[in-house]
Amino acid sequence: MDEFFLDLRERAREWFDGLNFTRTQQLGLGLVALLVCVGSFALVSRGTSEPVPIPVPVILPPPEVTVDVAGGVKRPGVYAIPAQSRVIDAIKAAGGAKSGADTSDINLARVVKDGEQIYVTPALTNVSQPNVIAPRAVSGPININRATLAQFDSLPGIGPVIAARIFEYRKVNGSFAAIEDLQKISGIGSAKFAGLKAKVRV
Repeated sequence: MDEFFLDLRERAREWFDGLNFTRTQQLGLGLVALLVCVGSFALVSRGTSEPVPIPVPVILPPPEVTVDVAGGVKRPGVYAIPAQSRVIDAIKAAGGAKSGADTSDINLARVVKDGEQIYVTPALTNVSQPNVIAPRAVSGPININRATLAQFDSLPGIGPVIAARIFEYRKVNGSFAAIEDLQKISGIGSAKFAGLKAKVRV
């Protein structure tokens, strides 16, 4: 078998030499043959390779919290705002505070909590007029999430010092979730809370 291939190669060389190609022509033919081989290999490789899938990034919407903005704002209502928003952002979502509204009892820089209510004290409208009888004070439990410092002070067993603590606690921590949260404030124990729980609400 080896002799057969040697004889075949010798005959091919004799045939190639018999064509009387110059050295330059021989090099050109060799280059063409090389290019044909390379091109064939490239076509075969491209035909068998599979396209690489390009990953598509998934963009998730930012988390939100829902808050109820009430009182002296231009558009009271329930709003969904980005998580980690501040109280001032919630008020802006409701159109901003109305003219004359009092925001001094609100910590505008506090981060809001999901489900809480933010109450902006509206402007005073009870301007005294002659020959007009002033309306009676509203009776019944006071809303501890809207009560003023004076209203806290009027509760049984709550003086100006504890009233200021309640007011400051609400300003820092936001709305009370239940009236029992009053017991978290220094100076309001179980006995004192029992005496005022019928006079407060949320």
